[in-house]
Order: sequence, then structure tokens, then C-alpha cells
Amino acid sequence: MDWSAAAHNAFMSIYTLMLVMVSLFGLHRYVLVYLYFRHRKKVPVAGKFEQLPRVTIQLPMYNERLVAKRIIERTCLLDYPRELLQIQVLDDSTDDTVQIASSAVEQARAQGFDIEYIHRTNRGGYKAGALTNGMQTATGEFIAIFDADFVPDKDFLNRSIHYFTDPKVCVVQTRWEHINRNDSLLTRSQALFLDGHFGIEHVARNRSERFMAFNGTAGTWRRTAIEDAGGWHHDTLTEDLDLSYRAQLKGWKFIFLPDLKSPAELPPEMNAFKAQQFRWTKGGAQTALKILPKVMMSKASLKVKLEAFFHLTCFTVHLYMLMLVLMLFPAMCIQSVPLENGTAWRAIFDIGVFALATMSVTVFYMASQVEVMGDWRTAIKFMPMLMALGVGMSVSNAKGVIEAFIGKKSEFVRTPKYGCGDITQETFVGPRKKRRNLLPYIEFAFGLYMTVCFIWSLTSINRLLSTPFMLIFAFGFYYVSIMSFLGERRTARERRLASAPQLQLVEADKN
Repeated sequence: MDWSAAAHNAFMSIYTLMLVMVSLFGLHRYVLVYLYFRHRKKVPVAGKFEQLPRVTIQLPMYNERLVAKRIIERTCLLDYPRELLQIQVLDDSTDDTVQIASSAVEQARAQGFDIEYIHRTNRGGYKAGALTNGMQTATGEFIAIFDADFVPDKDFLNRSIHYFTDPKVCVVQTRWEHINRNDSLLTRSQALFLDGHFGIEHVARNRSERFMAFNGTAGTWRRTAIEDAGGWHHDTLTEDLDLSYRAQLKGWKFIFLPDLKSPAELPPEMNAFKAQQFRWTKGGAQTALKILPKVMMSKASLKVKLEAFFHLTCFTVHLYMLMLVLMLFPAMCIQSVPLENGTAWRAIFDIGVFALATMSVTVFYMASQVEVMGDWRTAIKFMPMLMALGVGMSVSNAKGVIEAFIGKKSEFVRTPKYGCGDITQETFVGPRKKRRNLLPYIEFAFGLYMTVCFIWSLTSINRLLSTPFMLIFAFGFYYVSIMSFLGERRTARERRLASAPQLQLVEADKN
């Protein structure tokens, strides 16, 4: 047996498979854009309640000292009859958020609001557990949910509640807006990513009568739908996605309102962003393992099942991308990068891959910017950064996918809130030991690896087609790793400053 030929064929098979998988999800982006343009004019129509229903607003939080008071005060400003509004502050905090939130609740209660402060001494079930616990004393027929970093507009309920006149509607989801969109390169990139999700994905899925997801916040649930679907589960890190699919499998209907915006802050610091993306990625993969078989075995239509497959498995793209990056240098060495072997079939194949995997990203985010901002040029300008950040995040996100597949459990890590995105405001109430995070080192190593690939691509005219991508990928890994290092350094400094007075007191006692 020619072991060299066998190894070559095995490598080429795996490499091609990874390209095909990335291309399939690229093709799916084109499908979403098509569905968006075909169905975008199917605007849902609201009825009119003769008597407004009672609504409970749940505000889950955990150590949100910089934004806890703001969300409580903003919720009290909602333009809705006070006698029909109940507010629940579901606080699992272990820091001085307890005092800040409870004080804000007392002030609101003194003004006549029906508001209760519920503090758990443990985080059993994390956010899902807090929401379930709040349901025990919730009095509303409908449950609106806001995370602590949101700043809801006064007309949120008046503009959304009347869609529930349709008895089949279980959720009304609004579009996230970003109060710190223009603060940095990182927040601008995040805003573009989320604009694609809300501007294209939600509209395409919802108005073409496919399953969509509740985003965990800035939306309202019909209480009976939550109960009918089995309530909040905490066996995945994305309890919102899990409940969304269980409810829709029961026949409940979702409404998405892209014109009703709910402002919130974006994580302004790389490690906060990575923690958020890791949770979403791992939770999405966990939900796919749990829910996708039920969807495929259900009586849902073929179009719903196909979209559910791509929706729930899209997180695996991070794994495929990381595999392609790892295989890139040997692929270049054995002349399997685009157009390098000169054969017609390989040229056609690689051009197709480029169009599906790369151009689809550009088309997708251009369409989303037209929908959200009325400006396609921004997507073009930031496209290299979006590609770089997406590749740079692949190490952390692939880790999340692998952990989900092997069944490894992890804590629900809340995304740090900074109050209008000012990271200098984040303070720490005391020192906290933490294991050394190896991911930034691995990401930096990938940056070095891509630098080698970039230099190698310059040595042959046939490899120049891949040179710009090598440069973008290298920048992405360097950017993510260096920003992570800087974030950890800032965190360590803040913890030292926070612990300094305590250390001084200890020294004073000794003396």
C-alpha cells in the first residue's frame, strides 16, 4: 500500500469536507437573504385589547452594580397603567448590587409601584432558575423580560402588547439597539454581527413561517405558553433558544417587530465579548443536541425542519473554520489551496467555495445594514474586520462546541455590564483567584501560524490569491489574543486596587 498516497487522499478528503461544510452554511446565508426580500413586506398586524391585560416585568440580574438602578428606574417609566403592571427584580447577586437594587426597589415602591425584590442565596438553574422562581409570585397574564443592561423605551408595552390579541401568539420579540455602537472597533463589529441576526435572520424566519428564537430579553411571553411548553429549563446555557423551540413545536406563534427597538449596551471589552459568545455557542450546540431530534421527528413542515437544522447547527461553523485554519499550511504545501494545482475542476470548486463562504458574508451583512441603518457601505468598510474577528473567535467558540458535544457542564457566566460601555467604571469588591486562561496564548500562537502561512503565500504567484485572507486571519487572531491579554491585565489591576484597602487594614491590625 502506498501510505503516502493514502495519507494525501485522507487529508484532501477531510480538507474538502471542511470546505463543503463551510460552503453549505454560506449557501444558507444566501437563502436567508432571499427569504428576507421575499417576505419582508408581510408585516404582522396587531389587534386591540378593549381592556389591557396585566403584565409582569421580570428583571433578572447577577452582580450588575453599575446598571441595576438604571434598569429598575427605566422600567418604572414605562407608559402602561400602573395598576396593571407588576415588576419583579430577580437578583442572584453576591456583591453590593443587593443593596443598590433593593434600595431602588424601595424607592419605586414608595412611589406606588407594584414591585418586589426577590433575592436568592444560590444560583440554582442560573437565569432559568431565577425566572422560574419569579413565576411563583408573578401575577401577570404576560411576562416581559429585560436583562440589566437594557434601557427600554417608554412605549415598549403599548406598541407590543396588542399583538397578543391573537390567541396563538406566545412571544413578541423586539430588535436590540446598541447604545455604545460607535465606541470602539469591537463594539462596531459586534453591532454589525447582531444587525445581521435581527435585521435579516429574524425577519426571514419569522415572516416565512419558520421557527425563530426568543433572544432572552427585550420581549414578552404569554404565561400560559411558557407553562404549556414545559417552563424554563436550565440543562443548556441558552434557556431562551430551548424554550422557543419547545413552544413552537407545541404550535405557538412568534411575532418579531424590527421597528420596535430596545436599546442595550454591547460588551466593550474582549473577554466579556468572548464569554458571551462562548455561552451562546456552547448553549446553542447543547440545544441542538437536545431539540433537533425532536424537531426532525415532529409533524413540522419540511421547510421548518430544514431551517431548524441550519439554525441549530450553525455554531459548528466555528469548528470547521478552526479545522481549515489548522490544515491551511499543509494544504498549501501539497498544492491544494484555491487554483494552485491548475485543474479545471479544482478551479471551479474553489471559486464556488469562495463565493459561498466569503461573498455570502458580504451580501448578508450588506442586506442587514440596508434594513437596519439604510447604509450598505458600512458593511463593505468593516467586512475585513468582521472576517478577522470571526476567525479570531474560532478558538474560543470551537472549544464551546466541543464541550457541548462531550457533555461537559459549565457555569452560566454572565456578561459583565459596564454602564454605557465605559470599562473604566467596572470595579471589583474583592480579590478573586482564577486559573490562568490559556486561550489568549493559543490564539496568539494561531496568529504566528497564520503569519507563517502569509509569508509562505508570497513565495509563489499561484498562492497570491490566498494572501489577503492569510493577512486577515493573522490579524484576527492577534487582535483577539492581545485584547484578551489587555483585558486580563486591566482586571488584575482593578482587583489589586480593590483589595488594597483591605490589605492595609490587615497590616494595621498586625501592627
